[in-house]
Amino acid sequence: MPPSTAKPSSSRRPASVNQGRVTAQSRYTVALAPAVADNVARYARTADTSMSKAIAALVRLGLEGQDSRRVEFFNKLNANLANEEPSQQDRMVDEFQALILGA
Repeated sequence: MPPSTAKPSSSRRPASVNQGRVTAQSRYTVALAPAVADNVARYARTADTSMSKAIAALVRLGLEGQDSRRVEFFNKLNANLANEEPSQQDRMVDEFQALILGA
């Protein structure tokens, strides 16, 4: 029998190809509280995806939400600076506090 000409497989995972672009993937191990892990598992079943992909999606959504809250905050801040009525300042402080603290 002739010797095999196949190259040995690498232990590294190949980069994924996304619409013709090659993107590197990072792998992390995370610890989740049991209640959070249950919620992620429920999301993964609902989305019909793996736990890893569910965690990645939820992190992405959280970061996008944080960015949109930041944009909303600065838009409201600019509107407040343009409005110099002192009676509106307390209301705006309450709105900013809710945006910052998520309350």
